[in-house]
Amino acid sequence: MSAAYSLVRALLFRLDAETAHDLVLRLVRWAGLFPPTYALLRALYTLEDARLEVEAFGIRFRNPVGLAAGYDKNGLAVRGLSALGFGHIEVGTLTLHAQVGNPRPRIRRIPQAQALINSMGFPNAGVDALRIHGGGDVRIGINIGKSRETPLQEAAADYCALLRRVHGQADYVALNVSSPNTPALRQLQTRDALESLLKAVAAVRDSLQPRVPLLVKIAPDLTWAEVDDVLAAVAATGIDGVIATNTTLERSGIPERFRGLAGGLSGAPLRARATALVRYIARRTEGRLPIIGVGGIGSPADALEKLDAGACLVQVYTGLVYAGPGLVRAINQALLARM
Repeated sequence: MSAAYSLVRALLFRLDAETAHDLVLRLVRWAGLFPPTYALLRALYTLEDARLEVEAFGIRFRNPVGLAAGYDKNGLAVRGLSALGFGHIEVGTLTLHAQVGNPRPRIRRIPQAQALINSMGFPNAGVDALRIHGGGDVRIGINIGKSRETPLQEAAADYCALLRRVHGQADYVALNVSSPNTPALRQLQTRDALESLLKAVAAVRDSLQPRVPLLVKIAPDLTWAEVDDVLAAVAATGIDGVIATNTTLERSGIPERFRGLAGGLSGAPLRARATALVRYIARRTEGRLPIIGVGGIGSPADALEKLDAGACLVQVYTGLVYAGPGLVRAINQALLARM
């Protein structure tokens, strides 16, 4: 973490976590709108080198480091974020209709553990408000999820309708069936429910032009047998890849006073479990299924660990909060140094 970001972080941490996040997102959005500030961000944070390019699920990425879903839920700051050196940005989670999400406060920092707990509940302006502008050569993923009020047995209709609406703006689409903050959503990861859902959404994907790869984002709290069920459903329906993982309900590695908070835990305590899941999936599929590794990446070494475990791409979020935007460039520099 740079000395400059250390000062900025100290000021931001005086604010409520969600207030600080919204402020940063507005500033990044503003910086992306004006050529001088956009150029400055690119000069500071973007590392251009053809050796960093990666191909995954039929798409060429300028580097393997992406921004995880949840940071820019409505795709408002894509141009500014694209200047921070990412190879891809995942927007969302978007739902069919606007949602206010759960009551605030719904993001808690745990600095002692380099972690966050969030109970957001998919707050977003609704899919029809989405307008992606200015991503340039940065690939755009769009993360979609079931609305809170949609019954579980009708979830497939939500995902299919969302895919139809977003596919024209997306390089890939991620199906979020693993957030712990929408009641019963994780039940969609059971073998029968997931296979039925993926079959319906894949049929819509195959009917649309251009064809957009579909990925499914899974929870870190699945047992190995449950992971096998997910992989069987993915194989049976022709899904293009897996994002491993979402946030966890596990509370190991954080101070006792935070353990009763509702929501999903992200950051350093999730790192080892997320890496283990990436490694397991890579081995079970013999490296044939593209994996985006996410969870606990707060340093270049953490990112390399995910890639060595079998991920072809990685994503960061909580690591940005604690390490700052220089993390993306640092990861890419570490990749080049290892080459």
